[in-house]
Amino acid sequence: MANTNSNGGKKPFSDAKIIERANLLRDNDLYFFFRAIEETEASTVTVKGKKQIMIGSNNYLGLTHHPAVKEAAIKAVEKYGTGCTGSRFLNGNLNIHEELDEKLAAYLGHEKAIVFSTGMQANLGALSAICGPKDLMLFDSENHASIIDASRLSLGTTFKYKHNDMASLEELLESNMSRFNRVIIVADGVFSMTGDILRLPEVVKLAKKYGAYVYVDDAHGLGVMGPQGRGTMAHFDVTKDVDFNMGTFSKSFASIGGVISGSKDAIDYVRHSARSFMFSASMPPAAVATVSACIDVVQNDETILNNLWSNVEFMRNGFKELGFFTYGSQTPIIPLFIGDDMKALKMTKWLESKGVFCTPVLPPAVPKGETLIRTSYMASHNREDLSTVLEVFAEAKKIFDIPNHLH
Repeated sequence: MANTNSNGGKKPFSDAKIIERANLLRDNDLYFFFRAIEETEASTVTVKGKKQIMIGSNNYLGLTHHPAVKEAAIKAVEKYGTGCTGSRFLNGNLNIHEELDEKLAAYLGHEKAIVFSTGMQANLGALSAICGPKDLMLFDSENHASIIDASRLSLGTTFKYKHNDMASLEELLESNMSRFNRVIIVADGVFSMTGDILRLPEVVKLAKKYGAYVYVDDAHGLGVMGPQGRGTMAHFDVTKDVDFNMGTFSKSFASIGGVISGSKDAIDYVRHSARSFMFSASMPPAAVATVSACIDVVQNDETILNNLWSNVEFMRNGFKELGFFTYGSQTPIIPLFIGDDMKALKMTKWLESKGVFCTPVLPPAVPKGETLIRTSYMASHNREDLSTVLEVFAEAKKIFDIPNHLH
């Protein structure tokens, strides 16, 4: 018998579990996604006409409104227009793309670098290019979604090791090195949900022992970690031992785009084989100029990183005194363990009513039972606003009966 529904017999998407869940959250005024920000300043935003202190952003250095950065973006538009209308591989390669490649290579400490249009495309393109059908990638279990998607595009094999667990990693290295052509250890430098730092020196030591490559996704470390924000590999002084370093510009560098750095031959291979690079339009001129200006600012103004880490320490100590469990974070990402999904959503709504913008993180982004509220801090936050945030969270902890420890 023919299906006569209004969709012409096609199965609707509205009955999918993900849509049902979204609609349920909307119906209960607990939907905290796609919030329309009407205005934004260094560390505050306006949503539905109400100003809120932003502690849910990745704008760690607070450079999105820096005068020199905005001026550079405007000048680039005036000179090159608004877009490149083609890939770098063919007709969209500007001289400022080449200059930024060179600037980033010098800044990161690698022989060569290449910029992609987004950070996600950098991971998708580079990892699927360098991991062939006879190769193996070993992933930290808390790696970013873009790395997971890259493994799906790759023709190689992927195994996961326990988060930051070197014994688990070594076990996989020992049992698999002889079975594959290349083995590549792939991990975040700073893990985006918990703010945990990769045990990179130990990863490097194991890579040397077994002859594996090291690929670091430093999306949340670039601009923040190490001297002048050169990243996690500079923080640990192991730059020469990291074969591939990936970074994004949508966090500390106030724009959009991504970078892969490494040896001259390795990066030349990526630029001629990464499909997301070859078949995507290049970074727009304003974005390129923004990143370049951000690098200049962070290298020439040490007060920015000093302000950031001072704010991070203030908030870390503040949350500790309030009794929140913060996963031992040592980065600008300070997660607050809540545990219960509904409690986290209701608490986010209450915080919003008190003028604090933050983000709940629910499974599958975190393990079941470990729902958290992710907070993050910027160089541009002032102490008055941060003190207000702590006062609000002190009240919220009592109202919502938040536990002092994990489970």
